[in-house]
Amino acid sequence: MANIVIKLDEQTLTSPDKIENVAKKIIEEKKRGLNVVVVVPSMQLIDEQLNQYAYSLSNNPSNREMDVIHSTNTQVASALLSIAINQQGFKAISLTGWQAGIETVASKRAVLIDFIQSEYITEHLKKDKITIIAGGQGKSEDNNITLLGDGGPETSAVAIAIAIDAERVDIYTNSIGLFTADPTVVKKARKLKQITYDEMLELSHLGSKVVHPRAVELAKKYNLPLNVCSSTENVPGTLIKGEIEMERNLIVRGVAYETDIIRLTVGYESYEQASLANLFTTLAEHRINVDIIVQAVIDGVKPTVSFSIEKEVFAEAIKVLETNKSSLGFAFADFEVGLSKVSIVGSGMVSNPGVAARMFDRLRKENIEVKMVSTSEIKVSVVVPQDDMVRAANALHDEFNLVEELA
Repeated sequence: MANIVIKLDEQTLTSPDKIENVAKKIIEEKKRGLNVVVVVPSMQLIDEQLNQYAYSLSNNPSNREMDVIHSTNTQVASALLSIAINQQGFKAISLTGWQAGIETVASKRAVLIDFIQSEYITEHLKKDKITIIAGGQGKSEDNNITLLGDGGPETSAVAIAIAIDAERVDIYTNSIGLFTADPTVVKKARKLKQITYDEMLELSHLGSKVVHPRAVELAKKYNLPLNVCSSTENVPGTLIKGEIEMERNLIVRGVAYETDIIRLTVGYESYEQASLANLFTTLAEHRINVDIIVQAVIDGVKPTVSFSIEKEVFAEAIKVLETNKSSLGFAFADFEVGLSKVSIVGSGMVSNPGVAARMFDRLRKENIEVKMVSTSEIKVSVVVPQDDMVRAANALHDEFNLVEELA
């Protein structure tokens, strides 16, 4: 009997009716003769209430105890789903992360899955039970409850699927799959049947919130298919895998965007003072992620380096620069707000030169100013005024024929 893993999103757990409905959908997979493991995320409403309780007792509760509290939310979600499935006449059992044998290790910046004792899961599958696991959590080597942080539930689902040799992971969402662009921004966006791991990684880093990059990276490493599908509708989703059948040989397969981008510019009196290594090492030590970088070194002109950051880290970035101004050796720092990033992604770009030129030419025709550019083998990103973001996304979607009916 084949194994599958289903990862739920928060929207499927926000009311008893929704829990009952997703339970029916899970049972349908069981009726197809599959062993089913379900990974659930936290329930946000319970999260907020428990946070209020904790901070009413202390202004600075320990991370360890907050992890214990937050892990409880996901356990509640898994137990409620188990109750709903049992009520509908099928066997189900809920497990915490540590009951599922998920062992974690701490790195400098995150908690990572180290190993999964898969027998804790498979023993329940052998008893024909739908096994529901609290996602995004595990147990450290010193027996503390740990949380995996951003992307934890998706990463848990992929890691569990690898550990039990599942044939795929179904990622339930409130959409019917992945689209060529965000349908709320690009009205003519169309659903994709398939997409590569690399394309999905780029889209995830560029603003798509459907699948976290760390889960995609893990799936790619083990060549595990991910199926992004609807939690309510019985229609085919979008398959994420290594090699795909190109849909009408599309060169560009998706348009993504990010709002609230800020451009920081640091200027130096001379080239000898302009140490990029010192600048970006200092920012990295303060966990400030830098995206697009443009350096200008021209004879007779004082050198500058510009880079883009997200709005959330702007205040901290300015503070770090000012605090370390003497050691970094720069003369001034300036910034520009009200920007966004628009990107095109497609594995077909590797073997088709001229894609960037088409992109720039279309933006020029639309009178959209390009302030920064970043490229990779399968991606081109531009920073444009935020007021032009929607127009840019729609123009590029049209330019690369993504509005056409896909085979």
